[in-house]
Amino acid sequence: MKFIINMLIMIGLATMIANAASKDDLKDQKKRFGYGLGANYARNLKQNNLDVDLDMFLQGMKDYLSGESLMSDQEIQSTTKEVGDVVRAQRNAEQEKVAQKNAAEGESFLEANKTKEGVKTLGSGMQYKVVHAGDGPIPTASDKVRVHYKGTFIDGKEFDSSYKRNKPATFNVTGVIKGWTEALQLMKVGSKWQLFIPSDLAYGNGGNRSIPPNSTLLFEVELLGIEETPKPKKAAPITSDIIKVPSAEELKNGAKIEVIKKDKVDEYIKKNNDSPTPTSEK
Repeated sequence: MKFIINMLIMIGLATMIANAASKDDLKDQKKRFGYGLGANYARNLKQNNLDVDLDMFLQGMKDYLSGESLMSDQEIQSTTKEVGDVVRAQRNAEQEKVAQKNAAEGESFLEANKTKEGVKTLGSGMQYKVVHAGDGPIPTASDKVRVHYKGTFIDGKEFDSSYKRNKPATFNVTGVIKGWTEALQLMKVGSKWQLFIPSDLAYGNGGNRSIPPNSTLLFEVELLGIEETPKPKKAAPITSDIIKVPSAEELKNGAKIEVIKKDKVDEYIKKNNDSPTPTSEK
């Protein structure tokens, strides 16, 4: 199936190049498939900035279909892998350029920002400004919090906002980027802060789908509350006798199987919990 799809892609590109297609041609399913797959293949080449010889591309297609390919299947596979390696190398080089540029711009931004009125710098390098001081409790590392937030890059472009979703976000204090984890444990419930987070406390050199590498991130964070931790469920009452079977080692030492009456279970548990804890001291 993969081979057929690849052939259709090449045939579609050849049709697109060899003839001047019109909108009427797209009414025919076979022609529409060919044109669409060909255009998609060309788009991928363009997106990956891959320069290929179109004459040789078409020649390779014709030769393979006529059984006169200059390459064996193994050589075709090897060349395809080589193409992938080149694309990855180009992509990595481009990402490294972006990372270096973002790191330099982020450093300059934070250097200038730290002198602005109301901005404080923490030992980690993160900066913050109190927009509104709340008077509620301060979350701990084990808490789950409820917040509203908006995230932007240093150029002001917004990349995320719970306000736009009309729904606060809920997450564990330690389940977010380092900059957030640090800030949340300094904020009181009801507070609204601006955070200026260096890339090493955000998504670092790797970035993610929506965050370029080494991006310094700005957040407006409103701490709405600390979620209640669910209370542990009460153990179900004992409704029958319990049979205690000793381990193999205990049986060797003469221990017997015990039947603990249901009204004596609590007493048995308390007795064993009150027993001295064994140590390695002699």
